[in-house]
Amino acid sequence: MEATGTDEVDKLKTKFISAWNNMKYSWVLKTKTYFSRNSPVLLLGKCYHFKYEDEDKMLPTTSGCTIEDHVIAGNVEEFRKDFISRIWLTYREEFPQIEGSALTTDCGWGCTLRTGQMLLAQGLILHFLGRAWTWPDALNIENSDSESWTSHTVKKFTASFEASLSGERELKTPTISLKETIGKYSDDHEMRNEIYHRKIISWFGDSPLALFGLHQLIEYGKKSGKKAGDWYGPAVVAHILRKAVEEARHPDLQGITIYVAQDCTVYNSDVIDKQSASMTSDNADDKAVIILVPVRLGGERTNTDYLEFVKGILSLEYCVGIIGGKPKQSYYFAGFQDDSLIYMDPHYCQSFVDVSIKDFPLETFHCPSPKKMSFRKMDPSCTIGFYCRNVQDFERASEEITKMLKFSSKEKYPLFTFVNGHSRDYDFTSTTTNEEDLFSEDEKKQLKRFSTEEFVLL
Repeated sequence: MEATGTDEVDKLKTKFISAWNNMKYSWVLKTKTYFSRNSPVLLLGKCYHFKYEDEDKMLPTTSGCTIEDHVIAGNVEEFRKDFISRIWLTYREEFPQIEGSALTTDCGWGCTLRTGQMLLAQGLILHFLGRAWTWPDALNIENSDSESWTSHTVKKFTASFEASLSGERELKTPTISLKETIGKYSDDHEMRNEIYHRKIISWFGDSPLALFGLHQLIEYGKKSGKKAGDWYGPAVVAHILRKAVEEARHPDLQGITIYVAQDCTVYNSDVIDKQSASMTSDNADDKAVIILVPVRLGGERTNTDYLEFVKGILSLEYCVGIIGGKPKQSYYFAGFQDDSLIYMDPHYCQSFVDVSIKDFPLETFHCPSPKKMSFRKMDPSCTIGFYCRNVQDFERASEEITKMLKFSSKEKYPLFTFVNGHSRDYDFTSTTTNEEDLFSEDEKKQLKRFSTEEFVLL
């Protein structure tokens, strides 16, 4: 009886904390983000300069946007459309209960998993749609700055708390929807793009069956000692994403894999082996690869000497962003202007959306406005991501990034390196991998080390 009473108290405590977090992260202080017209804005490799409204005009070399292959766009609306088209994944509430817990929300603890999802989503957009793709309805999303957040939050908190106490939770299907997909697009190419757009978002749905949804990621995290409600660091999330992609059996995902750098080292032969793993008589194509590199940009605080390197990384079109943040908060960094980083914030609690229904609403998966943060406030722990479509792309990217690392490194050693050969050629202490276990013993030790070294995320 005493144990049962304790369990009931724990459940009630979990429900109360969840309800409180739902209220806390629904009440978002809306502030406008200001951009200078005198400095270029970089967003995942695309350069925008708001001073020039004519897109055919080239920028002078003194503008600061001098890296080759940039797409120059002068229209502010083009930047907004590009930014809004990126997939935004935030805290959610009222989703199906996470197995092994009483949690139906990730408010207060799931932000790094969400930023990791955003990075992977951008990699999948590059893979299936390309960097030039933008969502046709992006500019139709209304900015919610003018909403009355106080009244909305009070109602939301009251309903959430009452539902928690009664133990009832109804899975709400969305009442609003975008216009019908059929007949909306002018050609088959646009129709195909919209199908993949929806498919990519559905893979991140908050249900146990979604391939890269929160439920699945938590299952993979359990193999490294993590559980629902724990905080995750950028390096741990990198390994969880790798396992999620490797274990995905969807036919569309057989042409892409993830490689996670080991101790700030990318072993070129290991990457190429992963890309060539599917090459058979029936399929001679290389696999695309998303390379994730967990790094530290300093000791307890970020070293400002790394600013130019971070800018250079976000200036590459095959960069898929950075899982990072500031102490106690994780953000998805996607660009910069001057010494400020542009990011998407997962710390906003939205209602569960059932992505299994036809024509589910897309609005809540796209952020209506960017945010900026000084580079100096960035926490040093982060994970950098790149996408390479084939082996040739990887070889070109490794050469380009190596030059950038050498150029930007004021220290004796760069942040990370590309090394020829396999990791086994340099590892004298490796142990055998248990094929029945999702993570090898070495991986488990590495993940536990990462989880204790990195900052706490709220």
